Amino acid sequence: MKTVKDMREIERLVREAVYSRLNLAVPPNPLVVNVSARHAHLTQEAVEALFGKGYTLSVHKKLYQEGQFAAKEFVTLIGPRSRIISNLRILGPCRSNNQVELALTDAKALGFEVPIRNSGDIAGTPGCMLMGPAGFFELQCGVIRAARHVHMGLEDAKFYGVKNGDYMKLRVSGDNPVVLEKVLCRVSKELRLEVHIDTDEGNACDIGENSVCELLK
Repeated sequence: MKTVKDMREIERLVREAVYSRLNLAVPPNPLVVNVSARHAHLTQEAVEALFGKGYTLSVHKKLYQEGQFAAKEFVTLIGPRSRIISNLRILGPCRSNNQVELALTDAKALGFEVPIRNSGDIAGTPGCMLMGPAGFFELQCGVIRAARHVHMGLEDAKFYGVKNGDYMKLRVSGDNPVVLEKVLCRVSKELRLEVHIDTDEGNACDIGENSVCELLK
């Protein structure tokens, strides 16, 4: 039975083989590209309004970034003209501001005109109504299309020659190769190297487990 250490060593060897074949420098950490489906980040106040006084989110699955998780809880999003999405998953832990992240296809289906924004930049964005088993909670603003971005630690930033707030490109090779531009760098010592794109972007390049992805300055 292979241990986690064994699997990491296998991943390292595979990564080195792939980069060597493509004549690329081997990064210090594996590049992970995850497709981020629509979801909500909520305050504790919002969670309690939707699920009941004193309610806390429960972990469904830990995410790649340390301390982040997909919660077991879902809410219903009510958009313009009462169009709804009934399975909007909450990501935890709770934050200081409420934010709903949608792909363009989701936004159009709901009747939203939603801007592309970096996470946390919600001033002047549309609001919505959320419904949970214990009640409703209205967001005055906070519905966005999240700008594509890459989380990286200090070692990764040094390797790629970038700093927090810079932009990179993500090249996805395969049957339907795509280069995604304006990938925002979020650099912090506690972050793991991970690119987030939304479902529309992931579908556009048919990204999957065997896709070869590369970050470019």
